[in-house]
Amino acid sequence: MTKPLGLVLASVLTLVFIGLAPLLQPAWLLTLFLVPFSLVLFLIKDTRYISLSIIALAVLYGLGWLSTFVFTCTLGIVVTGEVAFRVTGGKHASYLHHLVAAIVVSIAVMLYLQYAAPLVAVMGVVVAVLLRAALRGRDDALMIEALGVAMTMFLFEELNFEVELTLLIAAALIGFGFGYTAYRFRVADISGLFSGAMIGIILIVFADVRWFLIMLTFFIIGAGATRYRYRDKEQLGVAQEHGGVRGYFNVFANGLVATAAAILFGLTGHPAFVALFMGSVASAAADTAASEIGVTGKMPYLITTLKPVPRGTNGGVTVRGEAAAVIASAVVAVVAWAMGVADPGMVVVTIIAGFVGTNVDSLVGATLENSGRIGNSGTNLIATFSGGISAMLIYILV
Repeated sequence: MTKPLGLVLASVLTLVFIGLAPLLQPAWLLTLFLVPFSLVLFLIKDTRYISLSIIALAVLYGLGWLSTFVFTCTLGIVVTGEVAFRVTGGKHASYLHHLVAAIVVSIAVMLYLQYAAPLVAVMGVVVAVLLRAALRGRDDALMIEALGVAMTMFLFEELNFEVELTLLIAAALIGFGFGYTAYRFRVADISGLFSGAMIGIILIVFADVRWFLIMLTFFIIGAGATRYRYRDKEQLGVAQEHGGVRGYFNVFANGLVATAAAILFGLTGHPAFVALFMGSVASAAADTAASEIGVTGKMPYLITTLKPVPRGTNGGVTVRGEAAAVIASAVVAVVAWAMGVADPGMVVVTIIAGFVGTNVDSLVGATLENSGRIGNSGTNLIATFSGGISAMLIYILV
């Protein structure tokens, strides 16, 4: 646990310079004061990286790359969240304290600056706690967290997307509720909890709750497919590690394209981005179903040579797997149609895109992944991107 002296100094320094930020202008003037004071923290071993994160933010602010709000809010989120995390022992429950502390300081900064940007603040908070979970154990975690939060808040501030506060609160509750449920049912780990919550919030805010429910359909399909004949897959040596618990790498690999599609749809309203979303989600569902169910079928054949390969080989395909992929895509498409997100034409496009995506996954797995050039998450990202782009192109051309 961090020594009390370091925590006290970090907290006081943060509060003082948040208070001075709007008063000391231009921005570089505050930087001149903040950097020397931060070096005092650097002399204390357990707050060395807190010091470096503060200095990094101060330099970015002094160069004019961050607004006063983004700088002060990021400073408060990172330092206050870290203090809350360490004081409470750094256990799993400490992430909740980190989250609450970051929310409280964000609200305080908005009230002090009289600047209402709740979406920007929420995204900063979520990214902070996500990076804290994902980078746990790394000495440079705070540096990365500070830069990640600052860049995220900068991006969403630049987007200038208006959202009602009630909708944002509802989205946050639903997103974190979904993430926590996935964590409790051992579908996701701590980093998967927060990355899932982040995706859920973005889908609801930039599109609507129906897009979140479509994504939820994929997660249900994925969880069910992973648990399908799990003991048999364990005996065959092809079962998912840790019981199929997903981390942030897997969540983002399968949901990043869909998240980008939601943001683009929210900013433009163009229906082509609905197709991008549907194709990527269908591809993620189809690929998971094909991998988890297809591996229990007969001997797979490598997609590039059509020669028999051992079960679990990247790029191996089976009739059962291909059928499972089509069914999973169809389920996603029908759910979207039932909720009014997709018309009958989009249903057909979604199924085709899911089939394309899962076979691109197999092709990439047989070539790039088997050669060690990329990992499984990279393969999944390429597959969801391919499925999404194919859906968007079919929609535009046809």
